[in-house]
Amino acid sequence: MKILGLVTARGGSKGIPGKNIKVLGHQPLIAYVIQDGLASNYLEKVVVTTDSEEIAQVSLKYGAEVPFLRPEHLAQDKTPSMDVVLHAIDFFEQEGHYFDAVCLLQPTSPFKPKGFIDDCVQKFRNTQADCLVSVLEIPHEYNPHWAFEMNSEGFLSIATGESTLIPRRQELPHAYHRDGSVYISKVALIKEKKVLVGGKTVGMISNKAYHANLDTMEDWNKAELTYQKLFSCAE
Repeated sequence: MKILGLVTARGGSKGIPGKNIKVLGHQPLIAYVIQDGLASNYLEKVVVTTDSEEIAQVSLKYGAEVPFLRPEHLAQDKTPSMDVVLHAIDFFEQEGHYFDAVCLLQPTSPFKPKGFIDDCVQKFRNTQADCLVSVLEIPHEYNPHWAFEMNSEGFLSIATGESTLIPRRQELPHAYHRDGSVYISKVALIKEKKVLVGGKTVGMISNKAYHANLDTMEDWNKAELTYQKLFSCAE
């Protein structure tokens, strides 16, 4: 199975200006996912798709390939990730390079345990899934079986459609949310359904100690604390 490691990193970040090449700990943010991708035994290439020459140069420095600069219309605030992924697939297919799957790596989730990408790929292959998503467990107080929807008159209904609440925490089924760390999707799914998550979907539970999702400066400050914990332990 040929898998393309694809790092998405546009230049116009507003929540954290210049975040993709902003230094977190000892290196630029984007370097973390590039290095993790290059350490994988299963990714055919690690490619950065960006509209920024500066991000491109930093990416090349850390060993990624940057075979093209993303066009401006694919680097807007509301540009869907799907359009960016399809653009990369089309680029390589026009060059005669075909992939079975894409492993999407987002700089905004920089920290991963050693070998986590390969663990994800192995599970993806062994289960013959259409896609794999890395996830974290939802705390019981936010479990969807305990969540409500409110109608226009203010009346509540259980979000899962059940008529009565599950009474005890111990009886709640485990529920999970995407953590943004790893997505692996078959190219056939991406091209046919225009989705990254769909079809036969398998989850890979992440290590919560590594979790970071960088959209605001508050997130960045938390990530700096996470970095200190992770790397001080490594030393």
